[in-house]
Amino acid sequence: MVVNDGTFAYPHPAEIFFANAPKERLEQVLGEHNLDLRQWEHYVSPYPSLVIYTGQHRVLVDTGADGMAPTTGNLIENLQAGGIRPEDIDVVIVTHGHPDHIGGNIDSEGKPAFKNARYVMWKDEWDFWMSKPDLSQMQVDEQIKQLLVTFARNNLPPIEGQVDLVEQESEIVPGINAVSAPGHTPGHMAVAISSEGENLLCFSDAAIHPIHLEQPDWYSVFDLAPEQALASKRRLMERAVIEGALVFAFHFSFPGLGHIVQRGEEWQWRPLS
Repeated sequence: MVVNDGTFAYPHPAEIFFANAPKERLEQVLGEHNLDLRQWEHYVSPYPSLVIYTGQHRVLVDTGADGMAPTTGNLIENLQAGGIRPEDIDVVIVTHGHPDHIGGNIDSEGKPAFKNARYVMWKDEWDFWMSKPDLSQMQVDEQIKQLLVTFARNNLPPIEGQVDLVEQESEIVPGINAVSAPGHTPGHMAVAISSEGENLLCFSDAAIHPIHLEQPDWYSVFDLAPEQALASKRRLMERAVIEGALVFAFHFSFPGLGHIVQRGEEWQWRPLS
């Protein structure tokens, strides 16, 4: 089940999402998607979480962006509307430490929001944000860098007593595996889910917009190590095609579910109807 925490309108999305795209080529590609570079002022992204019930475990992937904007912070309410109480969740997978993925880690009292859960995070990611994160290579202004650091310092330390750090690709619970996908952040994690011969691959932020699949060499300003991020994206796209996996892409139009189809050296997004 996909449960939305809210939405956020990104200003100047072409500049943010396609930081290294040549302008003429960018204008052409956007035009193919009925977008005008000069008039595309906002991209409204959902902030969804994935809920998986395995029969033994109730697993939540990412916790939304509570506290980031007035349009966020609805995860708990929407979980409850789906018949899921916070105490029912026994595993929370944190794909990476950005505000829109860790905002719901804690409650209004600063305590873990999912008190019965173990939080799972890649060790490199945890270590990066729990130290003095170096964001000097990120192509964003200082205000955004400070926001990233502030969220991490507020929303990660309270879960330390419940966090389980993984250092290699491994099974989190039966049928759900951690997949290394660094570059967007140092320990950015994808999640592979399998059940009765079917596969779902959670991309997290390996691709932020469907155009990132069609233009595999374009990256966003939020990718801390762009070349590494592009390599991770390619590996995930190739895996999705080979496995015929359903893909969950966090920032794509809600619910962010679809398939990836390869077309020569490029890929295309096929959302579920």
